[in-house]
Amino acid sequence: MTELILTTFDWVPETPRGFVRDLRLSWAMEEAGLPYRVESVPFRERGTEHFTHQPFGQVPWLTDGDISIFESGAILLHLGERSDLLLPTDPRRRSEAIEWLFAALNSVEMASLPWTIFKFTGDTEESPGRKSLDNFLASRLQHMEPVLAGREWLAGSFSIADIAMADVLRLVDRFDGLAGYPACRGYVMRATARPCFVKAHADQMAHFAAADQSA
Repeated sequence: MTELILTTFDWVPETPRGFVRDLRLSWAMEEAGLPYRVESVPFRERGTEHFTHQPFGQVPWLTDGDISIFESGAILLHLGERSDLLLPTDPRRRSEAIEWLFAALNSVEMASLPWTIFKFTGDTEESPGRKSLDNFLASRLQHMEPVLAGREWLAGSFSIADIAMADVLRLVDRFDGLAGYPACRGYVMRATARPCFVKAHADQMAHFAAADQSA
């Protein structure tokens, strides 16, 4: 089996550690038992080769033989094609997993990310724009709450949809944004209690901590 190569930054500031999106992919590969290794690119100096693999100068990207893939959602789908532990083989369940994967990255993350950026910056100023972001996120969580109250995992069994959705929601939970949504919070707790998440998270934290030591 070809060893997969997951590329992330060599270092990031402390605030985003544990939330850099390569974690979604290492989590998935741990769940599926796929062989992989992690490589790094400079955080501060992003060269031509970096932009060749990731046109926005971000991370992660995955190398699978002669294929290079960027965007965490696309990579999760690619990994799902390699393992039925990540993507169900039943056509209906498979379709559900794919639609919820896209829902996590479009419907939910597009509402949560602007909200969390304000939280990361420590901006507490009340304004109409900020209120709109609060309301936008609340509207998404209000729709997710009954969905997650009625099922353990989004597509019947744990899948790439849950990796994406749980990772999106746990960032909201970091700032206590799930306080009024017990089903959403319980879902995040179930997902992040999985041993493969625990390992992937610990590995990411250790990766950046090692960079501190070598600086």
